[in-house]
Amino acid sequence: MLLSMTGFGDARYHSDDVAVAVELRTVNNRYLKVSVRAAEPYNLLEPEIERVVRHRIRRGTVQVILAVRRQSRPADFRINTVALRTYADQLRAMHKELGLGAEIHLSALLTLPGVVEEPDPLSHQPAEDWPVVEPVLLEALDRLQAMRAEEGRAMEMQLRHLLDDIHRHLEAIRLRAPQVVVEYRDKLHERVAALLREMDIELDRSDLIKEVSVFAERSDVTEEVVRLESHVGQFRDLLREEESPGRKLDFLTQEMFREANTIGSKANDVEIARHVVEIKGAVEKIRELVQNVE
Repeated sequence: MLLSMTGFGDARYHSDDVAVAVELRTVNNRYLKVSVRAAEPYNLLEPEIERVVRHRIRRGTVQVILAVRRQSRPADFRINTVALRTYADQLRAMHKELGLGAEIHLSALLTLPGVVEEPDPLSHQPAEDWPVVEPVLLEALDRLQAMRAEEGRAMEMQLRHLLDDIHRHLEAIRLRAPQVVVEYRDKLHERVAALLREMDIELDRSDLIKEVSVFAERSDVTEEVVRLESHVGQFRDLLREEESPGRKLDFLTQEMFREANTIGSKANDVEIARHVVEIKGAVEKIRELVQNVE
């Protein structure tokens, strides 16, 4: 099964105590690279996040965006008694100096800056929230893989169509190749015979046969056609593998292109050259698709 290296997946969790959101974005890369973005102190979970991602993904650049918001509890807040007493003493002094008789209410003091200290997020241990974060990460990975698998099925259909095109052109080359030698022999015979008639010299058929044999051996593409057809068959087999075979497909694509180039350089024929151009065009499209296969 093919998996695209491009995809997106997200998941969220919310409770009275904590809210977790995970987003995953992947793009193609020859190797696996995991990048984690999270606010402190949850960036410390990067090794655990990368371990989980590497268990599910083998190739590509993976960007993980983690957001955790912990709901503060009343017990998390602290009253700065020093600040509270300082405010109270200053207010009493001002009341006495100005002759004000209004009472100082505690509720008013609590709203003053620095009296109630909010909890420090860096004081929380992120490992305590990992049992909540991990299931959300796994859910986002499931959605990411589903999207990558769907794109992989679409790519597989395109690849099979391109392989069919290559096979069709190879069949045409296989049928055309023997005729190229025959046409070369006939044209060579006519040209040499016409030239020798002008000089009143008889044509030695053994020399003609030798020249045609050299041409046939030099322009024979049978071996390259068989190898290219074998690569096409191997490519089809790899498409049926359970694990996404991106690296193997990439190697086969290079071999297919090499065989197509050899056929083009050896076959001294316009019609075969036209088929080779079509084959190379199909192989190039395959190469572009395979670059995005895990």
